[in-house]
Amino acid sequence: MKAIKILILSITIFSNTALAQENSTKEFVSNVEGSSLVLPQIQVIPIKDTKNDRQYELYIKLPEGYSENNDIQYPVIYYTDAIWHVEILSASTEYMLEDVILVGISWQKDINEDLKKERGAHISRFRDYSSRKSTKPKIQAKYQLGQANKHLDFIRNDVITYVDKSYRTDPNSRTYFGYSMGGEFGTYILLSQPDTFNNYILGSPSIKNDVPYLTELNTKFGPFDASNRNSSLKANVFISRGSLEKEMVEPIEEFIILLKDRRDGGLSVHKEVIYGNHGTAFPMTAVRSVAWLSSLMNHVSSDNYDVSFWDIPHLNNAFISTTPEDRKDGISVDTLAVNSNDRNAILKLSQDIFDGKHGSYDALLISHKNKLVFESYYKKGRINLPHGQASAVKAYTSLVLGRAIQLGYLTMEDLDKPLIHFFKELNPEKFTKGAEKITLHKALTMHGGLNIDRDAWKEIEKDSVQLKGHGLVQMLLEQSGPITSESQTYLYGNYNPMLVMAVIDAVVPGTAEDFIKTELLDKLGITNYKWSTHMSGLPEAGWRASIMSRDMLKLGHLVLNKGKLKGEQLISAEYLAKATSGIVKPTQDWMPKDYRFGYFWYQTIITVGNKRYDTTFAWGGGGQRVIVIEELDLTIVISGHDGEDKIMTQISEIIIPAFVKE
Repeated sequence: MKAIKILILSITIFSNTALAQENSTKEFVSNVEGSSLVLPQIQVIPIKDTKNDRQYELYIKLPEGYSENNDIQYPVIYYTDAIWHVEILSASTEYMLEDVILVGISWQKDINEDLKKERGAHISRFRDYSSRKSTKPKIQAKYQLGQANKHLDFIRNDVITYVDKSYRTDPNSRTYFGYSMGGEFGTYILLSQPDTFNNYILGSPSIKNDVPYLTELNTKFGPFDASNRNSSLKANVFISRGSLEKEMVEPIEEFIILLKDRRDGGLSVHKEVIYGNHGTAFPMTAVRSVAWLSSLMNHVSSDNYDVSFWDIPHLNNAFISTTPEDRKDGISVDTLAVNSNDRNAILKLSQDIFDGKHGSYDALLISHKNKLVFESYYKKGRINLPHGQASAVKAYTSLVLGRAIQLGYLTMEDLDKPLIHFFKELNPEKFTKGAEKITLHKALTMHGGLNIDRDAWKEIEKDSVQLKGHGLVQMLLEQSGPITSESQTYLYGNYNPMLVMAVIDAVVPGTAEDFIKTELLDKLGITNYKWSTHMSGLPEAGWRASIMSRDMLKLGHLVLNKGKLKGEQLISAEYLAKATSGIVKPTQDWMPKDYRFGYFWYQTIITVGNKRYDTTFAWGGGGQRVIVIEELDLTIVISGHDGEDKIMTQISEIIIPAFVKE
């Protein structure tokens, strides 16, 4: 429905534009006496710039139902050049973002009449939206350029203060919309006082000569430091230009690079190139930016919103539910039924996660007795968008192997056979000494013993033909140093998982890619996913796959239920029991000392009071976890993009104890 509305809106925009162009070439003659159109939804409120004694007007449009919904706080979109933009923004938000307050800021009303007659009613925008003075004394004396700082003070101290006092506004969801010089003004706000707004829409910003000054502002604000939340711009930025605005390409690209070079975890930058010149690109800039805006005000992504993970804007507010929605996706739902103290603690933890107090996380889901009872999304998390899984993919590869065993393509005894046993077409004469010592068991526990020179391997990767298919195994076993008992120690990485994936591909009918889809993902109802392909043509086995957070929960339920799905034994129970046990002790310094490793699954003991609970989990960098505690009938899913990834402390101290019965 939303897509249909957008289509109707687009047709309306272009129809009206064409009609206006046609009428502009004709003399309009009518004998009928007309009257001015008054938009009853829009209030015109006079407001004064108290510091500079200037008069302006605000065009305020409240959402339908505002007076009836007294408990709702509404997002606010502030936009400059109000009279030019009011109609298109009103129409766009009506169709795509209904529950929002629009606040248009006019040009100065009591401006010098001679200037107004000479340049038009918009003359004050040259002064108010420009951040630098003119180098030409006559122009500077006449137009008083470079007063963006004063206009920003007016917006912060008078406009926003008035709107927040007069209406029920959401302080976490303020948006600025500016086009052309208004976009230029927005770049100044972003790099001088970014906390003014949460979201910035900068359409074709006139920054042709401003990048050096913007760079200076960025330097004054200071670099991003992950340990200091105040060092982040904490903003979502939509920046666009017309495809025919050739003179705008270089400065806008330089500005985008300036922002992205901050490596700012709280900053999201989305660029769009819209067909047209500076004038004709405007209507679709409004439409597309409002569609983008809707995607950061809702935990459900807008229709056809398909961008890279890093371009997903941060949610303005956390979505937290103790009564998750039944989305008919194979996940049963219920209500969070814990005592009030534990419930409040979980709710507080969720808000703290959103506020960044525990790092950068995107989702937290809790399932009890195979029913989703708590669901929350933060930052880049969306209920219907796949999230990168990093090394948690290794655990999912282990489940694929368990499916192959359940179907009889492998046996438990095969786990201890030499891995080369499964590749009849390879040339063993070229294998490194001791290649036969590598078994599936060894590879699954990161004890394969491969010792590859990285520089030499990079050269091999330049000729990827020799790595195609099972040629990958041939080359790994050729290029490795000798496999010995000394080399077969715990070594974390992706060589071992790819050996396992190659075995799966060798023994199942068809390809490993088809097998993963038909025998695991399809059966779980996991259809919205991305699973990348290794240069060998095999599916990646250790990383580079994305699935939705609810689908992570399905994999956790499969482990919780000992490999069964709706009564069918999907994964070999014997294999799964071994895969999720603590077989070996990892040796990396960065890994907690009480963690143990099974077949690409981790295992640890979590203590609550005087009780100890065997906990198994998939784990990927950035904070991807599928945690299963069988004794508590509990499954917890976490996804994130945090560098330090220390959320397990809060999970152990707040969430798990809530489900322990005294």
